Amino acid sequence: MEKIQLAEDLSFSRIIHGLWRLADWNQSSGETFKLIKDCMDLGLTTFDHADIYGGYTCEALFGKALALEPSLREQMELVTKCGINLKSDVKHYNTSRDYIVKQAEQSLQNLQTDYIDLLLIHRPDPFMDPEAVAEAFTALKKSGKVRHFGVSNFKSSQFRMLQSYLEMPLVTNQIELSAYQLENVEDGTLDLCQEMRIPPMAWSPLAGGSIFQAEGDKAVRLREVLEETAQQIGAGGIDEVLYAWLLVHPARIMPITGSGKIERVKAAVNALDLTLSREQWFKILEASRGHEVA
Repeated sequence: MEKIQLAEDLSFSRIIHGLWRLADWNQSSGETFKLIKDCMDLGLTTFDHADIYGGYTCEALFGKALALEPSLREQMELVTKCGINLKSDVKHYNTSRDYIVKQAEQSLQNLQTDYIDLLLIHRPDPFMDPEAVAEAFTALKKSGKVRHFGVSNFKSSQFRMLQSYLEMPLVTNQIELSAYQLENVEDGTLDLCQEMRIPPMAWSPLAGGSIFQAEGDKAVRLREVLEETAQQIGAGGIDEVLYAWLLVHPARIMPITGSGKIERVKAAVNALDLTLSREQWFKILEASRGHEVA
């Protein structure tokens, strides 16, 4: 599988496997280990986590599975996020130095590894002290606990602000991105990634699955065009077309597939072999927006 270079010493598989629903899959450690192996056999070597996933349980479930064959760790890249605090009477963001370091160290323990390849700030924090974030990142980098850093769901001004305080580059922005959800295409977030040569990670590339059943005008309109395009390019379904729509974009988007079923993961991998013409790409965009480009 194609690899995307994020830094001189860090590259990700073009398709990333997301584990935010791992606790819902009710798998044994052996079943999760098999899923990991099956993904890696397909070329997916990058796995996406967050400390809060599954009510703070998913990282540990993955770690127990990985412990069945620890040597796999050196063949994969682990991503995790921190900065959201659910263990409080008031849900809030916490990007203080101590909290970031504490959560990163907890993730290391949960994942049963001694380093994280990429740590992301999960959400932009309106109460953020960027100097504190810089101190946390520097401490984690110097200790060897985290190799690289990025953000998730940051808008352009938020990304630039934090980057201005850091000694190291932010290597990605994980954003919601799909043919159905165009906010980050239209508000300049994706443009900034291209400007700064930062490959973005795309969460919910299938719009959370709503595109398959929703009966709103937008969903119906988009689904019709996706089905038509699938027939034209020989895709196995509209899910493959949705992935292909992201993959063909010159921003080097890395879609995150979040299924516990390997056949669903294969749909994303199959999309790597599909090609959309510029006209087909814009027809899907038009269907999503509900009007032609100006």
